[in-house]
Amino acid sequence: MRILAIDYGSKGIGIAISDELQMMARPLTTIRRERMKMSEIYDRISSLVQENQAGELVVGMPLNMDGSRGDAAISVEKFISKLKRKWKYPSLRLTRLTSYEADQILREMGVSERERRARSDEYAAMIILRIF
Repeated sequence: MRILAIDYGSKGIGIAISDELQMMARPLTTIRRERMKMSEIYDRISSLVQENQAGELVVGMPLNMDGSRGDAAISVEKFISKLKRKWKYPSLRLTRLTSYEADQILREMGVSERERRARSDEYAAMIILRIF
């Protein structure tokens, strides 16, 4: 069963997918939130679930370094509550610094700053899958 991971951010939503055996994860896409209604975002996620035959969703839950919930975590909780209306299976994965780690990976790959900004969300989703 494939797992689709979501890194929900204020500007972009990173998406990654596992292989059937859940041994490998790869970045899939980033959904840019500007000029998109939430209903369009949920429809896009639904399409990605179907296209990639994902049997489970995992959503990263960003916590502050002290373990408390900040604005980003509250935003993710609202997003997940709406996801649960459509799917019964979104799992939460507590995450810290996945965006930072994604940026580091892209830097090591020699990716330009512009490209790093464009792809860091989907790489953060890939990291969520790796720790899942």
